[in-house]
Amino acid sequence: MINNDILRRIRFVFDYQNAKMIKIFAKVKHEVSQELLIDMLKKESEEGYQPCNDKTMCLFLDGLIIEKRGLREGAEIPEPVSQINNNLIFKKLRVALEMREDDIINTLALAEFNMSKSELGALFRKPGHKHFKECGDQVLRNFLAGLSLKYRGK
Repeated sequence: MINNDILRRIRFVFDYQNAKMIKIFAKVKHEVSQELLIDMLKKESEEGYQPCNDKTMCLFLDGLIIEKRGLREGAEIPEPVSQINNNLIFKKLRVALEMREDDIINTLALAEFNMSKSELGALFRKPGHKHFKECGDQVLRNFLAGLSLKYRGK
């Protein structure tokens, strides 16, 4: 999945308006103009489409964590990573929404996607761990679809 798709889907799940999206970026002290945001929310085939790079996606997800959970006492705003993958996106969404394994499995089930606890745990392990597994687009897509059903209904 490309970052722009993920950004659009998160926006839809939580029914965020442009101003709210800009405020989420502001939580990590990152300024995004309304024009740039609108261009990042466009589809690739639309005129004016602007790709959302990994750093920008990471900034948005960190802002979402701060928006949903707040900044830990004594903690500073994290530095964005320059390369983000589905595992990290999934992990940041899990943290922002304060979801446990059962919550995630139930959310995936809403999208009619079944996953065991051990399969799920492998997605959140550190790369290099012998049980680490890359999170495929299908898993992330179904998780976002499940979130949509959970927060927006059918």
